[in-house]
Order: sequence, then C-alpha cells, then structure tokens
Amino acid sequence: MMIHTAMNNIPLPSTHNKLVGYLLWIFGFTGAHRFYFGKPKTGILWFFTGGLFLIGWIVDLFLIPGMDRDADRRFAQGHLEYSITWILLTFLGVFGIHRFYMGKWLSGLIYLCTGGLFLVGVIYDFCTLNTQISETNAAERDGTNA
Repeated sequence: MMIHTAMNNIPLPSTHNKLVGYLLWIFGFTGAHRFYFGKPKTGILWFFTGGLFLIGWIVDLFLIPGMDRDADRRFAQGHLEYSITWILLTFLGVFGIHRFYMGKWLSGLIYLCTGGLFLVGVIYDFCTLNTQISETNAAERDGTNA
C-alpha cells in the first residue's frame, strides 16, 4: 500500500499497518503499539506506567495514524514484513519464531531452547526489531549482506 506525502504528492511506501497498530493498542498499556511504530523509549515508559496510568493509552488512540506515517518515513520497505514480524514477536517471541522468519536461524534456535534467551533477548528485540528489519531490507535492496 502506498501513501502520499502532503508536500509533493510523491508516493511513500507503507511499512507499517494502522490495523496492526490498533490491534497492539488493545494491549497498549504494555507499550506494544509504541514499540511497533519504532518508539522504544516511550514503549518502555508505557510498559512501566500502565500506558501513563491509562491516560497516554487513551490519547494514543488518536495518535496512531501519525505514528504510522512517521514509521513509514523512517523504515525501509522490503521482503521482511514489519507487521508479520511484530505479531510473531509479540505473541511467540519466547519461541524465536520471529527470528526464524527473519532468517536468523541460529538465534531462533537459541531463543527456542532458552525461552527467548531468558526473556532478555525478547526485550532487546522489542527495542530494536524495526531497525533490524529496516537494515535487512535496505541491505537486500542495495545488494549487500545484512
């Protein structure tokens, strides 16, 4: 899906999906939707404060379209789908399924045998997954290895 930038009407590739953002927003008091849209600092804040005591969580209902546009501008489109990877991380992260999807077989096996490397690896992935995907997609597009 392509969206158009406001200034020059050039199509901007869509990397993230508002529907997935809203699905994760249901669990938003944990910061899941903020991590998904590439905002790990506020994702951590939401996690430890219950979505800023549910007030920030409610406000985010209206901020998701803007977070989606920002994520589309920041992250590279490619063969790895952000939404699929994030759903796999969110619901099956301790089993490393998202890492298998990304082609990271060794770390996927380690996650599978250690419960997401004792959850530390899963937390790391919540903070860095968008960058990992973007770098892999950009390297693929440029013809280099990630």
